[in-house]
Amino acid sequence: MTQQHGQPFDSSLIEPYLAKVAGTAKAEGSLISILQKAQDVYGYLSPELMEHIAQKTGITASKILGVATFYSQFKFEPVGKHLIMLCQGTACHVNGSPDIQDAICSHLDIAEGETTKDGQFTLNSVACLGCCSLSPVMMIDGEAHGSLTPTKTVKILDTIRKS
Repeated sequence: MTQQHGQPFDSSLIEPYLAKVAGTAKAEGSLISILQKAQDVYGYLSPELMEHIAQKTGITASKILGVATFYSQFKFEPVGKHLIMLCQGTACHVNGSPDIQDAICSHLDIAEGETTKDGQFTLNSVACLGCCSLSPVMMIDGEAHGSLTPTKTVKILDTIRKS
């Protein structure tokens, strides 16, 4: 379950986990794990969620924000149901990833880093997916799609949207 923008924050979803570490010396040492669990539960780290974690653990809100913003794994906006990771590594770039990105952005009416209005897709560019022989390549929901063309990319997105 993920929390959408505009919905009230429901702290009950994270309470059982926080109860295990709240007020203990291990809370601060567990901060990254706490943030990972919170993001798993809510889909992203909202300001309300981080403030709640601060209140329950005794860790300052500024420390929580500092840790969360340091690591790129943490998201501060809702992420779509399907996360598109588009490789921008050298092999992919040379073989057409800019054209693939243009096709994705045009077809879904989003820019890099944005989520579609229906909450289905989020586009993130990544430095490398380690699939250079498949370039250009994107990964959606953990599945690699390679040897992309703009037309092939749009067909993949449409197939995923219909499923």
